[in-house]
Amino acid sequence: MNPDLDRLHPYPFEKLTRLKAGVTPPAGLGPIPLSIGEPKHAAPGFVLEELITHLHGVSAYPATRGTPALRGAVAEWLTRRYGLAPGRVDPERHILPVNGTREALFAVAQALVDRSRQPLVAMPNPFYQIYEGAALLAGAEPCYLATPPETGFLPDLDSIPESTWSRCQLLYLCNPGNPTGAVLPESFLTRVLELADRHDFVVAADECYSEIYLDEERPPPGLLEVAERLGRPGFERCLVFNSLSKRSSLPGLRSGFVAGDQRLIERFLLYRTYHGSAMPLHVQAASTKAWGDEAHVRANRQLYRQKFDAVLEILADALPLDRPEGGFFLWPETPVSDTEFTRELFARTNVTVLPGSYLSRPVAGRDPGERRVRIALVAPLEDCVEAAQRIRDFLG
Repeated sequence: MNPDLDRLHPYPFEKLTRLKAGVTPPAGLGPIPLSIGEPKHAAPGFVLEELITHLHGVSAYPATRGTPALRGAVAEWLTRRYGLAPGRVDPERHILPVNGTREALFAVAQALVDRSRQPLVAMPNPFYQIYEGAALLAGAEPCYLATPPETGFLPDLDSIPESTWSRCQLLYLCNPGNPTGAVLPESFLTRVLELADRHDFVVAADECYSEIYLDEERPPPGLLEVAERLGRPGFERCLVFNSLSKRSSLPGLRSGFVAGDQRLIERFLLYRTYHGSAMPLHVQAASTKAWGDEAHVRANRQLYRQKFDAVLEILADALPLDRPEGGFFLWPETPVSDTEFTRELFARTNVTVLPGSYLSRPVAGRDPGERRVRIALVAPLEDCVEAAQRIRDFLG
């Protein structure tokens, strides 16, 4: 067996199941799960129709590189969304379809990390646990960059020693952040690319929450957008990951893409050819349609805004809460330990949230997820309102 499997931590939801074991919530209160970031909005009908129309594609093997139509739709979306120069993103050289960002974010570390050089993989803390698992199974040492409220929930890049950056081979970023909802500004991304050039590491930007944001006039900046402004037309050392799961409420489609540096895309394609992860043709056809439409995405954002408005009004004086700039999570402090809060909330209200410490690691005596919980506003509006009222009553 691969000995690195023993280095993996239990997955957050496995720990949550154990935490809730033996607890029986009130029979008269229906369950409201707000722990998993699984969108529950209705899938766009026109995407489902396209999926059905192309089901005959299951009779053929799909190419790992994907169809020209899908790569072209992604290139057009990136150009439109981030104001890139026409033709800057080449569908043939810069884009690779993937089966959702989770699969690709894990696999990219296996393809890019050089085990022979004492590798280090850096990531925000708290974090999406795939980053850590990817680093460990690639034979690298994870480096946890705290994202506390004092820095606006952004990593303090300049506090990291040069000796750490010199070992870094891959830096994961999440923009907007999971679980904090913090948006990485252009100045931060500029500094990241300066460090990547100086120390020769790859930046893997997880942008799967990029299309859920507060202000319709101020979408979060993207890594490719900043790279182009800095005069990096080839997106050197940059890889961005995005999917239709959050943007289009299609988590079960398992459809996304990775885009960026041609050299890295070519090597990742080689890895994926052997990995056997080509996207089915009917999924590619449906995805092509989804990337070409923005009306359903704007409607999706509006649904999340309505939920934030309603929930924050109910909980405003019950919990210390800030409206996040992006994503669909709340990240409040708790009056007791995050695990105690989660267990007691479930026991008394049948509302499930996720302890913040399940998403973080203690570093230098401080755990940035401790005494916080992640609340995913993915349920229908009426369920989110009911959950907020139960939480308010629970807090007295």
